[in-house]
Amino acid sequence: MVGRRRAVVIGAGIGGLTAARALVDAGWDVTVLERAPVVGPVGSGIGIGPNALRGLDLLGDGDAIRARSAAQTGGFRRWDGRWLVRTDMDAVMERFGDIIVILRRAEVIDVLLRRLPDGVLRTSTAAAEVDPGDARRPARVRTEAGEEVEADLVVAADGVNSRVRHALFPAHPGPVFAYPCWWVIAPMPEGAVLGTESWGVGTVAGVYPLADGGVYAYFTDNGEPGQSEEDERAGLLRRFGAWHDPIPQVIATAEHVIRNDVWWLRTPLPAFHSGRVALLGDAAHAMAPNMGQGACQAIEDGVTLAHLVATSADIGAGLAEYTRQRLPRTDRIVQRSGRIGGFLSSESRVLAAGRNALVSVFARLAPGGFLRTLDEGFDWRPPRLNEPTR
Repeated sequence: MVGRRRAVVIGAGIGGLTAARALVDAGWDVTVLERAPVVGPVGSGIGIGPNALRGLDLLGDGDAIRARSAAQTGGFRRWDGRWLVRTDMDAVMERFGDIIVILRRAEVIDVLLRRLPDGVLRTSTAAAEVDPGDARRPARVRTEAGEEVEADLVVAADGVNSRVRHALFPAHPGPVFAYPCWWVIAPMPEGAVLGTESWGVGTVAGVYPLADGGVYAYFTDNGEPGQSEEDERAGLLRRFGAWHDPIPQVIATAEHVIRNDVWWLRTPLPAFHSGRVALLGDAAHAMAPNMGQGACQAIEDGVTLAHLVATSADIGAGLAEYTRQRLPRTDRIVQRSGRIGGFLSSESRVLAAGRNALVSVFARLAPGGFLRTLDEGFDWRPPRLNEPTR
């Protein structure tokens, strides 16, 4: 293939759009294939940490994200409102050079989309099959409509149930179930609302203010996959209606309640690439959301991948380096998120009481210790802001 190099991105989520934006900025011709008719998730929020904000700064989008966000404030509480850890955002800024921001997921998608060239995004276009190609021949993507698209690089950002991942690594056991999770957006209750995550016995509720005057909240409980209730709002009120304010009010006034079961890749993949195909985001390393790093790691993936393939004459070498850099880092975060999820989902009242006491004492005796636990996620720097890639 001659001329400008071409990439096909499968999936228009946060990771896929980050990769597309970074590749366009690097001079690639890019096509994004999205099976949904419309891009822009409804009804959920997201936290963006300093590591992902640095990646977005590299794309020129960091300030736009900050402008649409509210700073995460508050900390961690018990279900009855008693504080366990208070978050000091000034200390977060001092340690990491930025803060954690909260906004609607659709706002992130909108920011990433607005500077993509016309014609890059193709909605209602599902990828049916991928030929990964090799050093001598390009990759090919066949759509469900029968169209075939040739590319120097295919970026598979097709989610936790990635068809591309299964095709490339059929022996991998795939995702495992963690727990049910509910997301809501609601009007702001009267009075100030601090962003907090509160812990019960096997249950978690997080409530965070949004810059537009709304509130984003999430809830987890133990259960089986796919067992939705006819009235999810009533189910949440039954579980969380006696919790501290404003949790009951947020549930009662929510615009809508969305349930999404959480699945994660407990077993790491042998590689994040095969032939000319790179796996990215949940397709590569789906994780429980307990560290708030799922979308952040997808943003890191997209920026790193684009840098490595754009600065390498040999795409295969660039993809091998992508696996070398991203697989160990993301697996550490996947495994730690899974351990935290298990820690919070225990239904033992004795263990929950001990957990709360341990966290509270640790926060009082070592106030800087909580921030150090964030280093693994937040310390990342984009490759172009580091020393040159070896």
